[in-house]
Amino acid sequence: MHAPTDGAPAPRGTAPQAPVDVASAHGRPHPWRWALSAALLLVAVGLAVFLAGNPNFQWDVVAEYLFYPTVLKGLATSVVLAVVAMVIGTALGTVLALAQMAEFAPARWASKAFVGVFRSIPPLVQLIFWFNLGFLLPKIELGLPFGPAFASWNTTDLITPLTAAIIGLSLHEAAYMAEIIRSGLTSVTSGQHDAAKAAGFTPVQTFFGIVVPQAMRVILPPFGNQFIATVKGTSLVSVIAMSDLLFSVQAIADRTYQVVPMLIVACLWYLGVVTVLTYFQRILERRYGRGYDAAPAKRAGIPFSPWKKAAK
Repeated sequence: MHAPTDGAPAPRGTAPQAPVDVASAHGRPHPWRWALSAALLLVAVGLAVFLAGNPNFQWDVVAEYLFYPTVLKGLATSVVLAVVAMVIGTALGTVLALAQMAEFAPARWASKAFVGVFRSIPPLVQLIFWFNLGFLLPKIELGLPFGPAFASWNTTDLITPLTAAIIGLSLHEAAYMAEIIRSGLTSVTSGQHDAAKAAGFTPVQTFFGIVVPQAMRVILPPFGNQFIATVKGTSLVSVIAMSDLLFSVQAIADRTYQVVPMLIVACLWYLGVVTVLTYFQRILERRYGRGYDAAPAKRAGIPFSPWKKAAK
């Protein structure tokens, strides 16, 4: 028996059925999804049993040193160093991005050369190089080129582990941020510039009021990823004897011979910091991504999935 069409009365002896809302309908579950879910559940249970049942993890030692003052000081050093490196790198990267988009050819060449050099050299090599700058340049002088020097400093006194870490990480981040910011600025079409000019906007008003808000939607995801990478990359400064999080837990492990528990302490703190940063990154992405992508589906209460076929 065929289902009655809209407006037609239901056949005698059958109960009337409520109309079906197609928008809230769910797809039929597939057997392979159930199998994959069961396999993931087994993996999760096995991992939990391994973590809880293996005494070599020494979770009591992890709990003892998780909030140890030396560890917390190293954590604060890592976070502050990452923030300083990103602030300097973002400021310098913005200048480099604008230089690459300028009509002045020498500025474009200099910016591209800077980005090419500092993106090619690994950050660990840069840190070691800046820390040993005194072997190459015993004194740092301030003055006119090929002229008298107004002031000079001993390089070994000026380039401490902190300054070497800030210089190395900042220059490394500036090269990457230049490309991130440049890609965001170039994503704004020329029509936006023409419309702002027709509306009487000045170049500064156009840049900060029209270009930057639209470019932030493209800049924020890689910027957040780069910031997270910088937080993790601060562990490299331990090779130049700077008391970051990794150096702090290594110092405790060298004294107590409890290497694995101290590494777990570092992993837990890195995981916690990255989780918090990822949360705020998602908030900013939603803030600047309103009106794009899956926002209409989200407002309508329909879950967005890249695997669903578009309705014809």
